[in-house]
Amino acid sequence: MELSNRIVTLDYLRGFALMGIILVNIVPLLSITPPEPSSLNASYWKFLYFFVEGRFYTIFTFLFGVGFYLFISRANAKGKNGYVLFLRRILALFIFGLIHVQFQQGEALSIYAICGLFILPFYKANKIMNLVFGTVMLFVLSIFSNKIFMVVPLMLLGIAAGQFQVFERISYRLKMTVIFTIILFVLSGLGLIYQYQYLPFSIETYNLEMQRFLSIGITIGPIVSAFYIGFFILLLQFPIVRKVLSPLKSYGRMALTNYVTQTALILMAGNVLNAYHRITYIQSLLLCIVIYTIQILFSILWLRSFRFGPLEWIWRIVTYLEVPSIRIKE
Repeated sequence: MELSNRIVTLDYLRGFALMGIILVNIVPLLSITPPEPSSLNASYWKFLYFFVEGRFYTIFTFLFGVGFYLFISRANAKGKNGYVLFLRRILALFIFGLIHVQFQQGEALSIYAICGLFILPFYKANKIMNLVFGTVMLFVLSIFSNKIFMVVPLMLLGIAAGQFQVFERISYRLKMTVIFTIILFVLSGLGLIYQYQYLPFSIETYNLEMQRFLSIGITIGPIVSAFYIGFFILLLQFPIVRKVLSPLKSYGRMALTNYVTQTALILMAGNVLNAYHRITYIQSLLLCIVIYTIQILFSILWLRSFRFGPLEWIWRIVTYLEVPSIRIKE
């Protein structure tokens, strides 16, 4: 995506999604043990599985669908074969994923690449059809409470959002965005209340009660995620909010690099601090904050001199079969 044509809201949202993803991914990576009941760690655990787990990967997946549509559209507009470029793009993504999965078993890049093949035919499909089909498919598959099942419909909804030019015309659709956000707020509240009814008495062991609680969280995830997106977009309409959250813009512009290096930094910290099986939930949050700080500062400083993140640059080389200039010309 050329810098001059970037939709800044998407960068903010990618950065926002990355901040939630790491909070969940760090748990299995460092094998964090379940907290004792009625402890501060238990309170954070509840926060994590009510408001984070199953919410932010959904946003990230949806944004991949948006980016999919924009990439092919802009390539075709420049007289290039967007389909061929996209196939090379997801091949590179698949290779990134194959490497990444050696360290992070729950990684998403290879899954995104495979699902990208399935959604390719929908690029030229009617936008109403993509919206309806994606919504119905998501509703049906979410019942199974499996994240992988929900990837394709989430991407389809992302394509539909690109076709409707949702993010290019936000300022003209604020009233609709407000109504959308209010409706999703109500639905999210009802979903979380329903999930709360199944909060397990003990969170120290994984059992059928725990499985039901977590499954409900995954099922209602897209509803809560949609509310997050609407609310976040409304917040960005205020200049002061955009200024305060501007570091997220750089963080999101280097989403691929930061997603992969999240894993690297977590594993490095685990080895250096000997944190495997020893770190608590609250300590994992503090470690995530440290990683946020490192990555955001790096992203800001890097993008002052370079046009793309390191992995984004390699991604472009494989996609276009040429080496683009990475440095920003003085």
